[in-house]
Amino acid sequence: MLEKVSLFVDRASEFLAARKGLLPLVGIGLVILNFIFQVFPVGWITSSNLFLHLGVILALVGILLAWAL
Repeated sequence: MLEKVSLFVDRASEFLAARKGLLPLVGIGLVILNFIFQVFPVGWITSSNLFLHLGVILALVGILLAWAL
């Protein structure tokens, strides 16, 4: 099990090292998607701002990973 996690982390770091801006762009996309859901209410997703929170966290993690890699 630990070997599979280690292999996944190695492959993910190699993939993201070549595409440093991918995670921040996906995060920005999620924030924009949350704005669209605010205009057209969808239910609990609108009231919880799920995509806003996920987008901000993903963008920050992406910036930190790009800086580290």
